[in-house]
Amino acid sequence: MFESLDALAADAILKLIAEHQQDTRAHKVDLGVGVYRDQHGRTPVLSSVKKAERYLVEHQDTKAYLGSGGDPVFNDQMQRITFGDASSGNDRITTLQTPGGSGSLRIAAGLLLRARPDCRVWISDPSWNNHVPLLGGAGLRLEKYPYYDAATRGLRFDDMMAKLATVPAGDVVLMHACCHNPTGLDPSPEQWRQVADLVVERNLVPFVDIAYQGFATGLDEDALPVRLLEDRVPEMLVSSSCSKNFGLYRDRVGVLSLLSADAKTNTAVRSQAYQIVRTMYSVPPDHGCAVVSHILRDKALRAEWIGELAEMRGRLKAMRRLLVDALGQHAPGHDFSHVIGANGMFSFLGVSPEQVQRLKSDYAVYMVDSGRINVAGITPGNVEYLAKSIAAVL
Repeated sequence: MFESLDALAADAILKLIAEHQQDTRAHKVDLGVGVYRDQHGRTPVLSSVKKAERYLVEHQDTKAYLGSGGDPVFNDQMQRITFGDASSGNDRITTLQTPGGSGSLRIAAGLLLRARPDCRVWISDPSWNNHVPLLGGAGLRLEKYPYYDAATRGLRFDDMMAKLATVPAGDVVLMHACCHNPTGLDPSPEQWRQVADLVVERNLVPFVDIAYQGFATGLDEDALPVRLLEDRVPEMLVSSSCSKNFGLYRDRVGVLSLLSADAKTNTAVRSQAYQIVRTMYSVPPDHGCAVVSHILRDKALRAEWIGELAEMRGRLKAMRRLLVDALGQHAPGHDFSHVIGANGMFSFLGVSPEQVQRLKSDYAVYMVDSGRINVAGITPGNVEYLAKSIAAVL
């Protein structure tokens, strides 16, 4: 049977990780893999998470299965973070626990296909590189709308709005709520209001991916697109992840929230989502969600977590400024100000694939071929070398 299968090319990010690990040069710099790192290059376990885990060891008294929807208390807490406290008990919203943001997206894809087999989903150009295999691989038809201008290194907002104004009513539009991956460029609050107006006017179905809540401006501020749309659209899908803002990458913690036109429809939607879960992984994992749930319900731990989140957000902003300042010294003829204007972990640097290869082969600086960098890989200790290396290949 298996002899009929051909070997597939390695995932670009996973291949880059392996190449970096095998590189023996002491001065190597990893700007590729999409995880947060501190100034020492580590992806730490948050102090609030460790305290919550200690609490669970002492007080959790069962490892029995959760239901297909996961822990209702966790789901309610996550719904409150995304939609606001007033959403608790809203009979138009179902929130179910999923194995990370990727699991959330995959369940959403299955639900969309059940609701409308010929469904089309519009995604930004570019978008997270796993959106296409997750959603398209499930069978959804994907289309693109303009987003990033490589020439100006800015947001193609007018072009985006013009394209969305032609999208047929009932089509789904996938939007990054904040910290757009891979560009880091987000619409302003006023631009988000214009997007919301257009979605309502065109009767489009918003699908909001909020994987980096709290990494741009703040928890409430980063949820603006969701909250602008909640009371104005009959239907919406929201995919959330705790990988970044809680640092729970390997624990796979996320939720899918589904807004329906009324309570009766929501009951049907919930039953369909649960049945999809049952046929895929039956029940979600518990540990990570139990950690998050405890943190969000414990006043002191919640305050500590919000403080740690602010520190991570502040470090990312500081490293953007540090890199741009260093490039200003070593590559004074080039403008990298767009790096400061972006949010979250990612930004397009503005180099060609050939220059990316030179950075890797000659200087042990690793990034994906598109020139997307993870600014969390920048530290005060490597920024000078990094800036000199970039300047050398320009």
